[in-house]
Amino acid sequence: MDSRKLRYSLMMLVALIAFGTFGYYIFEHMPIFDAFYMTIITISTVGFSEIVPLTRVGRTITVVIIILGISVGTYTVGIIVQWLVGGELQKIFGRRKLHKQITDLKNHFIICGFGRIGHIICKELFEDHINFVVIEQNPAVIEELVSLKYLCLEMDATSEEALQAAGIMRAKGLVTAVNSDANNVFITLTAKGLRPDIFVLARASEEKNEEKLIKAGATRVVSPYLIGARRMAHVLKRPTVVDFLDIATMGNHLGLIMEEAKVGPSSGLIGKNLIENRLRQEFGVIIVAIKKAAGQMIFNPAAAETLEAGDVIVVIGEKEHLKRMSAIL
Repeated sequence: MDSRKLRYSLMMLVALIAFGTFGYYIFEHMPIFDAFYMTIITISTVGFSEIVPLTRVGRTITVVIIILGISVGTYTVGIIVQWLVGGELQKIFGRRKLHKQITDLKNHFIICGFGRIGHIICKELFEDHINFVVIEQNPAVIEELVSLKYLCLEMDATSEEALQAAGIMRAKGLVTAVNSDANNVFITLTAKGLRPDIFVLARASEEKNEEKLIKAGATRVVSPYLIGARRMAHVLKRPTVVDFLDIATMGNHLGLIMEEAKVGPSSGLIGKNLIENRLRQEFGVIIVAIKKAAGQMIFNPAAAETLEAGDVIVVIGEKEHLKRMSAIL
């Protein structure tokens, strides 16, 4: 229920009390408190006698107060009951709980926009138990987010207040996936203004806007339509390669998945080559590539390749084995 209805009804009730009080005060020459008291007992229709005998004008005021008081009073009580029964208090406590949950988040992702792209991103993150907050200003979409049990804020993602409420100072990264490239640019600028080191993944509806998003500070830019078109072309030209990539990146009935794991500064595998660290033997993984801490990408690394702190290993293997391997790394 819209809380504005309750505010309007209370305003009408206050206006009626003011009308009666000043009416009795001016025309019946009552003291201000007696005029207020007379108005209250008239609105409530409790049946108390008149404080002083009323003139015809005073009785007319009383009739008006009784007629309007019954209407306004009944309407106000109905609104209050609807407010309570309709769950508005639960919504208030729910919003407080939601704010507390968002405040407690760290190293999470902020998803700006819950359209087709945002929906898929959130689904993937939710399935992998990765924390995120969605910023969306469409009330109908907010209801869907609540039903999906996603943390969300009904705010404008282009505003600093929304990004701060979503915990941008504690977030691991931000995804701007609204339909308008102009808004994506604005969100990127706002995010970088608040926190210059934040990772920003931006959506570009048109290829020509990718450069604008990069200049605005986006770390990576993705054009879904361009990627989709290229994928369709690859299905026509290299269907087996596409099948392999689907198996490696999207999961399948074989239980295999492609994953990345970073070598931590205290890992016992630092300084050891791929033979000595026995990742293949112990976890049954296929090491596809190693991204060195300096940024160099090594594909199909040789067995003599040495691991260093900060290296990121790209592997294919069973999900459970990959979790154990990540813990060791």
